[in-house]
Amino acid sequence: MVYLNVFTFPNEDMEFSFFMKIKRTCYDVFYPFMILSRIGFGRIDFEPVTILYGGNGSGKSTALNVMAEKIGVNRDSIYNKSNFYSDYIQMCEMQLKAKVPENSRIITSDDVFDYMLNIRNLNQGIDLKREKLFDEYLDAKYSPFQMKSLADYEQLKKVNLAKSKTQSRFVRHELMANVRGYSNGENAFLYFTEKIDEAGLYILDEPENSLSPKRQMELMKFIEDAARFGGCQFIISTHSPFLLALRGAKIYDLDEKPVDVKKWTKLENIRTYYEFFKRYENEF
Repeated sequence: MVYLNVFTFPNEDMEFSFFMKIKRTCYDVFYPFMILSRIGFGRIDFEPVTILYGGNGSGKSTALNVMAEKIGVNRDSIYNKSNFYSDYIQMCEMQLKAKVPENSRIITSDDVFDYMLNIRNLNQGIDLKREKLFDEYLDAKYSPFQMKSLADYEQLKKVNLAKSKTQSRFVRHELMANVRGYSNGENAFLYFTEKIDEAGLYILDEPENSLSPKRQMELMKFIEDAARFGGCQFIISTHSPFLLALRGAKIYDLDEKPVDVKKWTKLENIRTYYEFFKRYENEF
């Protein structure tokens, strides 16, 4: 499915005209101006899966965040904007093929890391509570408790529960299990599968971060199925050879000037991987 059909960024001439008109001279940072124009990246024509590839500082994340802001998709983490950000967004243009669904969103590395950190903090809090409950179990089971008023009713229930159950059963009854009993990589993968719903436009900024090669392959299959059967469109920035190999993906190489569309097997990093493993082929 294609919701966003075409997106254009301002070129160098448009940016120069803008700077000639502004009166503000106290700024030395004009981000996101002069990021994408310097590599000749002016237009994207989209497929159900479109990938932006390039090295650090090539402008991949800038392009994704500009598109997300212009389209108005949901985001979890706060994105810091410069003084000229809104001016730049107004100069961008987009053509829609269909209305962008409300559940559409951008997912960044910050979103995934914050999610994993929140789970870790929550689980740490649960672990501390569990230790406290071990002590409460012993106090309740062996204390000479006598109910004196209705105010003691909750304590009476706890004492009776402690005397009728083992310590582990008592703790499980009083405390929820840890929210996630998974590794960081498993939690990161679950974040994507929980946030990506049917029929949506999803912008993913380097989703391979925190994912093992096996999980990256699982995410690749998940994205392929969501695009093919779930009515989803994906715009992805990535270095991952597994995600670059997504079936039918259109890849823009931001390391080229001007930016060019390439097959994944022609990208410099992929050729480096290929030559490295080819060199050690006999050791496999």
